[in-house]
Amino acid sequence: MDAYFEKRVGEQVKRLRGERNLTLDQLAELSGVSRAMISRIERAEASPTAALLARLCSALGVSLSVFFANAGQEVSPIVRREDQPVWRDPESGYLRRAVSPGGTGSRVDVVEVEFPPGAEVRFEGQQASRVQWQHVWLFEGEMELTVGETVYTLRPGDCVFMNIGDVHGFRNATSKPARYAVVIDLGHR
Repeated sequence: MDAYFEKRVGEQVKRLRGERNLTLDQLAELSGVSRAMISRIERAEASPTAALLARLCSALGVSLSVFFANAGQEVSPIVRREDQPVWRDPESGYLRRAVSPGGTGSRVDVVEVEFPPGAEVRFEGQQASRVQWQHVWLFEGEMELTVGETVYTLRPGDCVFMNIGDVHGFRNATSKPARYAVVIDLGHR
């Protein structure tokens, strides 16, 4: 992540924490992320991994798409590709593009992911995510998705539906990138 993006992520965590009247200690307890790490992220001194950011978003009650939406941006039913927020996980290198137009009030988010060869992301189940569901639809490559105790091997065209709180990991064990869409039902806002 570049310094501008780190600053933007830190500002967003701090803003959402403030809107929810949460102290650093309270957010740390809800997310399982240390107070020190949250503070470093808010000061743009640390780049959160996908797993860590997912835990923070879950504790803050927002999806990653909502987290990355451009606050204050004019609401429009269309968002051009060049205007879609993109984030690269510093640990796995996966590239996440928020495809859905922000601010529409839709309960559905669409995300495009490019997952590098050999990459893996592990998640701890988060209770706050239990109200969100998602479809993962693979376009290219091959990928393993661990949901609860089940490991699904996805090939192009395959789609799996799950509760976000049950997702434990994504893995691309191949030598080719995987590209997929995530369609998220955010539940009640």
